[in-house]
Amino acid sequence: MKLSKFKYNLPEELIALHPAENRDESRLMVLNRQTKEIEHKIFKDMINYFDDEDVMVFNNTKVFPARLYGNKEKTGAEIEVFLLRELNREQRLWDVLVDPARKIRIGNKLYFGDDDNLVAEVIDNTTSRGRTLRFLYDGSYEEFKETLYGMGETPIPSMIGRKVVPEDRERYQTIYAKHEGAVAAPTAGMHFSRELMKRLEIKGVDFSEITLHVGLGNFRQVDVEDLTKHKMDSEQIFITEEATKIINAGKDKKKRVCAVGTTVMRTLESSVSTYGHVKPFEGWTNKFIFPPYEFQVANAMITNFHLPLSTLMMMAAGFGGYDFIMEAYEVAVKEKYRFGTYGDAMLII
Repeated sequence: MKLSKFKYNLPEELIALHPAENRDESRLMVLNRQTKEIEHKIFKDMINYFDDEDVMVFNNTKVFPARLYGNKEKTGAEIEVFLLRELNREQRLWDVLVDPARKIRIGNKLYFGDDDNLVAEVIDNTTSRGRTLRFLYDGSYEEFKETLYGMGETPIPSMIGRKVVPEDRERYQTIYAKHEGAVAAPTAGMHFSRELMKRLEIKGVDFSEITLHVGLGNFRQVDVEDLTKHKMDSEQIFITEEATKIINAGKDKKKRVCAVGTTVMRTLESSVSTYGHVKPFEGWTNKFIFPPYEFQVANAMITNFHLPLSTLMMMAAGFGGYDFIMEAYEVAVKEKYRFGTYGDAMLII
């Protein structure tokens, strides 16, 4: 499969800059893989496609305020630091991206906060933009974390092209977010409201939660035409025994098992037995899914409308079928659906 097959014309005005007023009232396109029928609904209508003992699998990762602004010692030049992951708790070591990177060298000190009350030293170059920082902080770990996160802002994707606003803190997060560690939100899950979750529960739908800490690899451009040559960044995943029991019971009963988002789908496909059962797992995955691909676990999927040439769109095409998804995207553009992180949703059954 070639990269160029995932190109389509997306008018810039269709990229959503803000979320829908209510989480569960964005638009929903429903794709039926058997009949090739396309329906246009509102997100909360998705409840009509699920019954007693069907299973919804959610990613309960939590986004932390990963984007910081500081100044370089001596020159005072403003720099942006994007926290990727904590490497060592005791030594306050973090893996980060810096911008502008060419001016940030090993040994440089970076200052954060109005009173420069947080200082970091660059101790390693990891990639062209990647650095390892050691934060110099005397207080307890809890105080350090509070200071660090207090200075950070919600890391909405740069494609949104606007400044962060207070509503982003709450809306760039699912309502069931629990385990901190993501630098990007699992966007399909952001359409679920507390009311909708309650209604699904009353209907008898079972919930299972996995964790994949979403990394920036989600937004990394694919720069090879032959997709088999693309390498995904590794992301940390956790699948508990309790989660597998609920998913596997749904499978055994031939019920609908719905992956809420590409991150859930990738997690499930990263730890599956030859019988199509999910196994408990704690570790890392760099699984890259694109068509043709035989899915082992989920038989339904909720996802957003993704940008051209993105790995997220490729996975949706793997699940929905390449031709059907490309047709759906054409319809979505014509019908002026909203695309991207804060955009509308698609249910593939």
